[in-house]
Amino acid sequence: MAGRIPDRDIAAIRERVRIEDVVGEYVALKRAGADSIKGLCPFHDEKSPSFHVRPNHGLFHCFGCGEGGDVYKFLQQMEHIGFVEAVEQIADRVGYQINYEGGGTSVQRDRGTRSRLVAANAAAQEFYAALLHEPEAEAARKYLTDRNFDKASWQQFGCGYAPAGWDGLTKHLQRLGFEFKELEAAGLSKQGKRGPIDRFHRRLLWPIRNLGGEVIGFGARKLFDDDTMPGKYVNTPETLLYKKSQVLFGLDHAKRDISKGHQAVVVEGYTDVMAMHLAGVKTAVASCGTAFGEEHMQVLRRLLMDDNFWRGEIIYTFDGDAAGQAAALKAFSGDQRLAGQTYIAVAPDGQDPCELRQHSGDSAVRDLVARRTPLYEFVIRGLLAEHNLDDVEGRVEALRRTVPVVAQIKDNATRKGYATKLAGWVGWDDIQLVVRRVGEEAKKNRTGGSSTPALKSGAAALPAPRVEESSSVRPAPNDPVLYAQRQSLSAALQYPGIAGVSFDAIDTAAFTHPAYVAVRIMIAQAGGTAAGLSGAEWVAAVADHTDDLMIRALVSELANEQLPVRTQNDTPRFITGILARTQEAWVGRQIAELKSKLQRLSASEEPETYMTLFGDLVALEQYRKSLAAQAMGNEGYAAGA
Repeated sequence: MAGRIPDRDIAAIRERVRIEDVVGEYVALKRAGADSIKGLCPFHDEKSPSFHVRPNHGLFHCFGCGEGGDVYKFLQQMEHIGFVEAVEQIADRVGYQINYEGGGTSVQRDRGTRSRLVAANAAAQEFYAALLHEPEAEAARKYLTDRNFDKASWQQFGCGYAPAGWDGLTKHLQRLGFEFKELEAAGLSKQGKRGPIDRFHRRLLWPIRNLGGEVIGFGARKLFDDDTMPGKYVNTPETLLYKKSQVLFGLDHAKRDISKGHQAVVVEGYTDVMAMHLAGVKTAVASCGTAFGEEHMQVLRRLLMDDNFWRGEIIYTFDGDAAGQAAALKAFSGDQRLAGQTYIAVAPDGQDPCELRQHSGDSAVRDLVARRTPLYEFVIRGLLAEHNLDDVEGRVEALRRTVPVVAQIKDNATRKGYATKLAGWVGWDDIQLVVRRVGEEAKKNRTGGSSTPALKSGAAALPAPRVEESSSVRPAPNDPVLYAQRQSLSAALQYPGIAGVSFDAIDTAAFTHPAYVAVRIMIAQAGGTAAGLSGAEWVAAVADHTDDLMIRALVSELANEQLPVRTQNDTPRFITGILARTQEAWVGRQIAELKSKLQRLSASEEPETYMTLFGDLVALEQYRKSLAAQAMGNEGYAAGA
């Protein structure tokens, strides 16, 4: 019988491992102080990080759910294992040999159920990988080579082949000392009519690994027409290790790039993950044996740590058919906290990433991701494509269908932005009318009112909203969509001499929240930054242009809000960048409207109008490019960058 682990070994192992390295396998962490790093808690769903790790103390604690402890406690909670097995796993990680009291140092002892299942899966992967090079695996090798995957890529992803015999793997693992009950628990073997048999036969296999790189299951692809196993793909059944709702293929390869680049690309199959990674998109993952769901999203969010405005892109690659549109609508109706950071990438001709790489090369796969479309835009444009926008009836019907969809966007500023875009895409001249209708529908959604009345032909048939939105609705200070606008106004109030003509050149239309619009107008009424005032005198001059107490309080708030710069010397460059970012967003909206108009024009029938608009578009694109370069060149001066 195995002995106990002495306390001195438990302490020695704890001292040799860095808790941040273990936690970092599951959660993206960033510095939060001299001896603190933080991330999104893996034990409960949260948007802002309240989970802290103290490296010098070897402890973790979540201020949201209260979970805390040392590295052993963390591993126990994450992997659902006992204390002894947690100690053994860390010992294996740091290369420490435990001297069991009364049980010796033999590695043949029962290291716990989970460890045995992991060991069995690892041995199975080696067995399958070796067979891939044997003559009987010719069909599997051909399947891979026909899709432009060479031997190096097989090894990179651990591809293998399940033999034709009934019990080749089972007998091999039993010879290594594994019992049938362990192989059955690992999902590798099952009970046949005449005894234990392998679960997979004559199939191409991919090992599925967890975040720590351990093999926890397999995905098997059908190769032969006479294969009687049900389904083109068969996966390991649910086991102690393999929970399909939490597992993502390729995550062991992608996790560091996801954390570093704050981007995850979700594809639909094993070969799509391989194609993406080999093409240079090293953030690709795929669900295994089930649809991508909420628990998968939580795993990715902890790696993305998407609490930051500029971070946390999720890019789905859907087919461009009806099923893809349905999948996009499902994502749209999901977690609205993430929808604004979600994008769709659709390959031409309905190809998946593997086919795209096969036919068009690696650059086409990278371009697919680079050309991603915001989820909101993809869904709305998909619905508009079902209508004829060249006549009034078609445009009215398109609005009837899409206004309620845009109204589902919960973020106020984003909803207004897409309402404006919707009017442009449809070609509805009265943009504000569409914006008001979207706002009215959103208000009904919040209060449980009736659905939007049918839109009828002609703007006059569209009733105005009952209540005009007031500028006295206070904008959220931490609203990421309004970040640049808020910082621009703060800069103009605090440093009018630095903001100067660059701020005064920004049109009022660049500000999308009514309260920010009001402050922008008041700054202009006070003479703009060129008025020659500064400090308290300048802030008072701006505030005096309204009797609205909330707006006056907002002016004071903006005038005292600390700009995110490391030192005062960085202030001019930060202000230059944030003003450029605000201007860029406004120019981007103008570009979208121009593109919408061009889409509805015929270059052959109206060549002069078309070329005039096209010239304006080119000029605006160049202007936006210069603004983006200016903004990016100065953003590094923000505090903490």
